Amino acid sequence: MARGWRVTICCARHDRAPGDELRAGVHYRRRGGKTGVYPAALGALALRRLGRVDVVVDVQNGVSFLARLVSRRTLVLVHHVHREQWPVVYGPLVARLGWWIESRLTPWVYRHSPYVAVSEATRHDLATVGVDPERVVVVRNGIEHPPVGRRKPASTPRVCVLGRLVPHKQVEHAIDAVAALRTELPGLHLDVVGDGWWRPHLEESAGRTGVSDIVTFHGTVTESHKHELLSSAWVLALPSLKEGWGLVVQEAALHGVPAIGYRAAGGVAESILDGRTGLLADNPAELTAGLRRLLTDPVLRTRLGTAAQERAATFDWDRTVKEFAAVVEAVAPDRAQMRATQSTPPLAAKRPPARPGRSPNREPRRRSAVWY
Repeated sequence: MARGWRVTICCARHDRAPGDELRAGVHYRRRGGKTGVYPAALGALALRRLGRVDVVVDVQNGVSFLARLVSRRTLVLVHHVHREQWPVVYGPLVARLGWWIESRLTPWVYRHSPYVAVSEATRHDLATVGVDPERVVVVRNGIEHPPVGRRKPASTPRVCVLGRLVPHKQVEHAIDAVAALRTELPGLHLDVVGDGWWRPHLEESAGRTGVSDIVTFHGTVTESHKHELLSSAWVLALPSLKEGWGLVVQEAALHGVPAIGYRAAGGVAESILDGRTGLLADNPAELTAGLRRLLTDPVLRTRLGTAAQERAATFDWDRTVKEFAAVVEAVAPDRAQMRATQSTPPLAAKRPPARPGRSPNREPRRRSAVWY
């Protein structure tokens, strides 16, 4: 907004918000459901129901919106490639179809479009499905820095898992790990923060392994409660099958909490620097062993947590916005020239010379971006 863009976000409709809403100057247009949002958004763009659009940001979460079919000024934002997730979440037929769309159809549709990836791992994975690495710019996620406060770690070992409760997050691995370690570590507890349709299965898993008494499912929590839980943790566990970057790693690191995750999980190996800001494992047994090391060695835990905190401080939204805006404006170079006649905030901008027949008091048209 402060850079002179009029922003519309097209997303799925749900029962906790209206179909159309204006918040902080951003228009939210909610239509369709989990799958219906795709044709709804593409149709609105094709039928010009969104007005004049200068740039479309197509967020590809396995399946893209294929906005390039109706708008040449489109860039694709990809967090990670879903090769491993398709067969975990869906049956064989849907998994094959989804992977064909992601690995064959979408790269062909966007063969002339720029991409933004959140990690070098995602950039590499995009290359394996035919996306020219020269068209991919890496822009890492920023993080909200919580108010500075004194960390209050728990007095007994506490592990935290933060994220959506879906199969490919593999929270079961963390549950199994605390089950294996509970006799060695008195007072050990696992906090599972987040919600999702896989939660009942995870609760059953905790019951089957006999750790229901040391595992707490917090569900969706407020930002302040989330940071309280992260601050009290000794270690963050990220047993995901695949992550584009691992934003939760940096959120925990802000509190001086080191993390452990899987080396093969894409961007996790970039978010966690093995042996420097946390530990990487190659299988569930190594995950359990790594947790044991971190929970029983306070010197190691403090050293890794301090380094993680210092690194996390370098990831902020100002840098992310600046880098992403450069890519967006390259897609619409003629609109980017408006920057020469505007400053931040826009109200302080100099007005361009009036065109013939145009009132000199009329404000220049704001650039329009649609974000799927």
